[in-house]
Amino acid sequence: MNILKALVCSAALVMPALAMAVHPRQYPDTFLIPERAIILTGNRASAGRLVAVLYNQEDMHFNEPNCPRFLFLDREGKIALGIGGYAKVSFQYDVRGSIDQGANFIPYDIPVPNRDDQKSAFYANANHSSIFLQLVGRNDKIGTYQMYILGDFTGNGYKGYGFRLKQAYVSAGYFTVGLANSTLMDAAVGTPGIDNIGPSGETFRRNVLVRFNPHFGSHWSAAISIENPPTSYSTDEYSKHINPRCPDIPAYVQYAWLGGKSHVRLSGLFRSLSYRNLVAEKNKSVTGWAAQLSGKFYVAPGFTLLYQGSYGRGYGSYVNDMATGLDLVHTEGGAMEAPRQYAFEVGATYNLTKDIYLAGAYSKTRVLGTNYLGDEAYRGSDYISATAFYKIIPDMQIALGYLHGVRTDFNGERGRANRIAAMLKYSF
Repeated sequence: MNILKALVCSAALVMPALAMAVHPRQYPDTFLIPERAIILTGNRASAGRLVAVLYNQEDMHFNEPNCPRFLFLDREGKIALGIGGYAKVSFQYDVRGSIDQGANFIPYDIPVPNRDDQKSAFYANANHSSIFLQLVGRNDKIGTYQMYILGDFTGNGYKGYGFRLKQAYVSAGYFTVGLANSTLMDAAVGTPGIDNIGPSGETFRRNVLVRFNPHFGSHWSAAISIENPPTSYSTDEYSKHINPRCPDIPAYVQYAWLGGKSHVRLSGLFRSLSYRNLVAEKNKSVTGWAAQLSGKFYVAPGFTLLYQGSYGRGYGSYVNDMATGLDLVHTEGGAMEAPRQYAFEVGATYNLTKDIYLAGAYSKTRVLGTNYLGDEAYRGSDYISATAFYKIIPDMQIALGYLHGVRTDFNGERGRANRIAAMLKYSF
C-alpha cells in the first residue's frame, strides 16, 4: 500500500504540468469518404471529420466489425450515423481431442486426460455475426462525441442464438462512459484468427467503466479508469463469494510511432477482491494486481509483430483462459488468497499479396504458488494458431486455419485438442 500511496502522490505532483499538454485524440480536418460507403442522406461536403472518426481503426480488436457501410449525414455536417457489421459462418472439425464449446477454442475446457468419446467433432456456427450502430457528432461546447452499440447472437450460449450486447458507450473529449473494452486490454495487438475468443493468454475483457484518456502530442497517450470488477472465485465450504466493494482501477501509458503502425504500452491493474470468511464470520478483502507490457512492431511493409505479456495476482478474469475461478482461491480456515499467475501471447501478421494475409500466434498461461486447488485443477495452457485469410472482394473474406491447444493440470497430466477451421465473412 505504501507503493500505491507513493504513486498517487507522484501523480498529484506531475498532473498540473501535464494538464497543459494533454488533448483528446485528434482527427483530420478533411477525410475522403471511401467509395464503399453508401451515403443515404445528408451533406457529405462538410462531414469529413465525422467520417474520419467512423473509419478510425485504432484500438480495434480483430473480431470487432470494420468501418460502417451505410452512412446517414445531417444537412449541416454536424452528425453522422453509421450502420455496419458482418455475417460470419464458420466450420470447425476437431481431431485427436475435441473442445465441446462450439466455435470457441478454449484450452481450459479440454478434458484431462483426453476422453475416448470426445476424440473428434464437427461444428458449424453463425452466431458470432455482429451488428453495430455508431453515431458521431460535433458540438462547439464539448467538441467531437460519439455513441457506439455493438452486439452479436451468442446470448444463449456458445451453441445457441440470441442477441447479446457486447459494447454500449458514449465518449466525448477525454472521457468514455459505458460498456467497452477494458483499459487493461490492448485490443489492437490481438492476433487475428477464425476463433473469436483468441489465444489463451490474451488479455480480453469488456467492463462497464468511466475512462479518462488524454493524448500528449502525436506519440504519447495514457488512460486510467474505474471499472465494474469481474470476479470468479474457487471457494470451499468455509468461504463464500460476495459482491466486490471497490471498482477495479486499470491504467496505461503508451508510446506510438510510424503514424500508429507501431506502439509499446505499459499497463497496470489494481483491484480489491472481497469474500466472506464463514469461520471468522467476517467479510475480508485481498489485493489483486497485474502489470502488462504489450505492443505491435512494424517490421517491414506488410509484416507486423504483436506481443503482450502479463504477471500478477488475482487478475484471472481479465485473461481468456483464466477467467474461471482464478481471481481468489480458498486456503485454510475460511481464508482466501489471490494466486500468482502469468500469461503471454506472441503473434505476427504478414500480407502475402494485397488480398492474402497470414497470421499466427503462440500463447501460454500458468497459475503459480497455490497448493489448495487440488492435483486435478487447471495449472495452465499452451495455444498455437495459424490462419490464412483471402479477400475475395473488398468486403467478403474467407479463411482457413489450424488450432492446437494443451491443458496442463497440477498433477502434470495433459489434455490436447486440434482443430481445423474455415470461415466465410461478409462485412457491411
